[in-house]
Amino acid sequence: MTSVLINLAAEQKSADVTDWAARIGWVVGLLLFIALVYWLMREGWKWRATLQGDLPELPTAPAEPGTPSLTMTGRYHGSTTAGQWLDRVVAHGLGTRSRVELTLTDQGLGVVRPGAQDFFIPADRLRGARLDKGIAGKVLAEGGLLVITWEHGGKQLDSGFRSDRAAEHAAWVEAIASLQAPAQPQHNENQTEGAR
Repeated sequence: MTSVLINLAAEQKSADVTDWAARIGWVVGLLLFIALVYWLMREGWKWRATLQGDLPELPTAPAEPGTPSLTMTGRYHGSTTAGQWLDRVVAHGLGTRSRVELTLTDQGLGVVRPGAQDFFIPADRLRGARLDKGIAGKVLAEGGLLVITWEHGGKQLDSGFRSDRAAEHAAWVEAIASLQAPAQPQHNENQTEGAR
């Protein structure tokens, strides 16, 4: 019986010792790869901002912006070239996501972003608003995003907002459309007179 136990003990092998040098090498290599990917993403963001350098500074709110007709708190998800929901605009901080407070007056739309650059869209530069499901980097349920189209520096931009209370979005679409309503009939009358 003793010889059987001795034979069994001799046949058992101890567990392999972990090769710490190889394991540490893999971890360091993975961390360097992740750092490289983030650096390339950052450089791409800076390159995009350089390409969009012709975009002028964002307008600021007038000293007397007027009486608010609508206000909203929520999130700003970014801006894109109008009609191209994946072509993100990053110049002047327009690509920075943040909390947002929107205020609509007869003079325009005030966009206050804690931690990012505030801006103001004059009423004559507002081109419309719609409910959509996505903008670069953010996709929601159908109608979950308020997209406001506006003109800046000769370019049309779409800016995406999500209210803390999504039911408010429809009222914003109507209010921005009503700001545009007075200007449109005059334009149509001019075209009709020119055709006569």
